[in-house]
Parts: sequence; structure tokens; C-alpha cells
Amino acid sequence: MKKIIVVNNPKNWKFHVSEVNIVSAKDYLTNTDYTKMRNVRVFNLCKDYSYQSKGYYVSLLAEARGHKVIPNVKSIRDFKAPAVVKNITDEIDDLIQRSLKKLTSTEFTLSIYFGQNVSPHYLELSQELYRLFQAPLLRAHFVFKQKWFIQSIRPICVNEIPESHLEMVDEFAKDYFDKNRFASPHNDEYLYDLAILVNPEEKEPPSNAKAIQKFISAAEKTGFRVELITKKDYHRVGEFDALFIRETTNVNHHTYAFARRAQSEGIAVIDDPDSILRCSNKVYLQELMTVGKIPAPHTIIAHSENRHELSKEIGFPMILKAPDSSFSMGVVKVKDEKELQEQLDKMFEGSDLIIAQEFTPTDFDWRIGILDGRPFYACRYYMAKDHWQIYNWNSKNKDDVCGLYDCVPLDEVPHGIIKAALRVASLIGNGLYGVDLKEVNGKPMVIEVNDNPSIDDGVEDQLGGEKLYLTVMHSLRHRIEERMNSAQQRLLQHHGIDSYII
Repeated sequence: MKKIIVVNNPKNWKFHVSEVNIVSAKDYLTNTDYTKMRNVRVFNLCKDYSYQSKGYYVSLLAEARGHKVIPNVKSIRDFKAPAVVKNITDEIDDLIQRSLKKLTSTEFTLSIYFGQNVSPHYLELSQELYRLFQAPLLRAHFVFKQKWFIQSIRPICVNEIPESHLEMVDEFAKDYFDKNRFASPHNDEYLYDLAILVNPEEKEPPSNAKAIQKFISAAEKTGFRVELITKKDYHRVGEFDALFIRETTNVNHHTYAFARRAQSEGIAVIDDPDSILRCSNKVYLQELMTVGKIPAPHTIIAHSENRHELSKEIGFPMILKAPDSSFSMGVVKVKDEKELQEQLDKMFEGSDLIIAQEFTPTDFDWRIGILDGRPFYACRYYMAKDHWQIYNWNSKNKDDVCGLYDCVPLDEVPHGIIKAALRVASLIGNGLYGVDLKEVNGKPMVIEVNDNPSIDDGVEDQLGGEKLYLTVMHSLRHRIEERMNSAQQRLLQHHGIDSYII
């Protein structure tokens, strides 16, 4: 991507960075060549971001043009919001107190240059504040009232950097702009930057290592430069054009925070936060299916008031599911009233509501992969040996933990299975879903919808092969370009704004 640093006066730029164009705010706002540019990353280092200033409009029009900009308008507005600053103080309170505990004064000013500080002692705090506010040059003012608080934080311009700091800031700038995430020797080869969020320590990730490599290969063929990131890279989300989450998701988890941040910054993301929210809680999903009249096993949302009526309503054996269960964990089968009440006691400790469901035994479950409202793979997962679930986590033989599987051409899947899968997925959104179903007496029954379905090498890709991975990458690219085209249309509708603001 082309890199542009926008400043009020390029003559005041004092640092030595390569492969970056330094342009004036006036030029960026009024020169129509920038309106036409695609695949641009803008670093807004104007001296003033106040509402309707040149600095404010640089970020605003960059977003409208489909350019990636740091800081974006959301971050600029956060500088002026006391509530946001207070929430951030609370979020990193331990780090603030630990970093400033040796100070004897009651006020302290911290300058943050490209996520760093001239003193190594304040490096961690500087990185956290950059992560939260995403502006290359920042200044935070702290006050001590029984403990340290952030009183204010604001962006600064190059002219506000003390002369004694310039040499170190020059090194920080080189490091910041020369990193691979901003400059690649293959810049001309790739159109967009894609982050794939993974957890190297996860025992049962949604995609195994070989599948991740196939995703990378497919992404590169689709025009993406790819970087694997982990939860430590939350502050870098805004640096990418798209985010693909390949770590087990949950609302009360950093994966949701990543998705939410990507969505708020206009970044294409799979899985999107709405899908995570709707799929990861089985209570929500069950209510959604009930309202949508989706065929499913007889299910009751259990709570303290109806716990003693479940056996009469459902019978035994009965399945109990924790709201956030996944990979068969948090799911139990009970055979009588005593076992039911014992399990409910345990499960109610973690949630006020539990899913109680009739037991519908089958030899296998269907999984229909759906993306953008269309099916793109079908898989059958067979029950683990001598077990009623696909996974038997208590098996002493590791080869028997998981049942067998096979893929089926979509045109050979029963029509009712595909139809039910599409119906329930449409209630969730247009993301990437794995719909689990059973076929009972020739009729489909939806078990659940997974927002982060498994796509493993040698399993879900048995039939689709490379096409499976390319389908996901083409979807991400389409989402980026659809957003950029919409931004261009909005800009054309308000094209007179450039002459108005200068």
C-alpha cells in the first residue's frame, strides 16, 4: 500500500523514514489525485485534530476515500470525551499505578512517540496508551489524588517535541514506519493487508496449522499480504484492511474485543461481533430459533423456577448445555431426576439460564458451512466410539476422542438439511457459519449455529480443497471493496466539502 504522512507544513518534518510521501494537509484535502487513489495508508500528524480543523478533515476524508488512516475519526473523538479517558484509566489502572509509583510529584506528563518513550521505564505504559488511542504522537497528563489518574491525553505535532528528544524520536519513527506491517518488499504484489488472529497455545483451534497455511496461500493469491497475529496485537488492528479470526470465539473474550474494534474502524472482519454475540450464547440462539420457527429438538430454557418441571416436559435421557459450551464441552447427558438436579446445581453456578434439550440420538451430525448466505461445504461428523457425542473428552485412548468424518457434495445433501441451515443462518447474519443439524425420521433438526466453524486440513476441505480457502478470502476482499466503493459514493455526493474547509 502507498504510505502518506500528512502534516500541516512538510518543511517542519524532521525525521528520516523511507518509502513514505510527506504531504501537506491542504494538498491532501484539495488535490483530487488523492481522492482517486486506492490502497493508501495515511498517517495523520497534523497539529490540530479539533472538530472541523484540517487535521480532523484529513482523517474524515481519508475514511470516506477508503484510505486506512491513523488516527481515525473515532480515536480523535475519544480524545475529547472525558468518559472515554476515565474508562481507559480504569482499564489500565494497575499499569498506571505500577509505572508511576516512584514519582514524588502530584503531576506528570508522558510523551508517547510512535508507541514509545525516551525512558524505557515508561515503555509498557506508552505502548498501552498507543494501543488505546492509536495516534503516532501523543501527550498524556497525569495527576495524583490518592492515586494516579489520566487527566487528559491529546495528540501533538512535530514542533512540540523537545529538541533533546529528536534524535531518539527519529529512531522510533524509522522503526515504526519501516516495520513489515507498513512496508513490504512485495508491496506491488499485494493490494490489502490481512491479519489472521490465532492462538498458538490453543489445544483445539478452529483451524489446524496446515489449514492456516492454506488460508495464507489462498489470501496471497487473492491479493492479501498476510500476517498472523495474537491477542497481544490488539493495538494493531487498525493497521490492517481485514481481520480473520481463527481462534475459538466468545463474547467475554479478547476475540470479541478484536472483532468489535475491527467493526468500529470499518475493517472487514470474519467473525463479526454480532455473529459472535448471537452464536456463542445458546440461550440467545434457542430463543432466536423459537421465534423464527426453526425445526429443532424439543428444548426448554431452564432456570431456578422451572428446574423441577424439566423431567415431565422433556423426559430422560436429557441433554443439558451451558450457554457458552463448544466442542462438546459444557454439554452433559443426564439419565434420571437425581443426576439432573446435581448437574443443574453445578451449571447454575456459572449461569442463571441453562439449555435443557431432548436427547435425539443419530449416527452422525450434519455440518453445513455457510458464507455470505450461501452453502460452500457439507460434512458429516460421526459419534466418537461408544459415545453419544462427536467428541469424547474422557476417552483414555486418544484415537477415540473424536469420531470419523466425511465430506459430501452439496448436491447430494438432503434438500431439507440445506434449506434449514440457510434459514437459521439468515437469522444470524451474512458471516461464516457452521450449522449443525440432525436428520430424524427424514426431517431436519437444527442443533446449533457456530460462528467460528472448524475448517481443518484433511477434514472440511476433503472435497473443496483450495477452493474452500479461496472462497473465504474472496469474501473478505469483496467486503473491503464494497466498503471502499460505498465510501467513494458518499464522497462524490459531498464533493464540495474540500473547497469549504480550506
